Amino acid sequence: MSDRTDIIHATEDDGCLRWVMAVPLGILNLLAAGLCYSAWTIRPSGVWDRDAHGAITLLCFLTIAVSVITLVITVAPPTVRRAMGPWWPAPPLILGAVAATRWVLGG
Repeated sequence: MSDRTDIIHATEDDGCLRWVMAVPLGILNLLAAGLCYSAWTIRPSGVWDRDAHGAITLLCFLTIAVSVITLVITVAPPTVRRAMGPWWPAPPLILGAVAATRWVLGG
């Protein structure tokens, strides 16, 4: 009988944990998206434009770093992984892949 009440209380706690973790994960995903957008919108004036190439490289690196931090927060703790759901690792993976693509193509 006590196992059933523990499961009910664990389910209620997951809802609260979901809200508590959704805010920082959402902020980190938005930060990574903004950095990635900035990396893709910078256009160097030419091959000689080292400042633009450096900015693209820096923004791609920062996007990947923030995406890795977000992914670790989402996946590493089992309680967060269980509470958040299966789609939460997708945004940091996609943003990291897009930033890595930009870094390889134009950084």
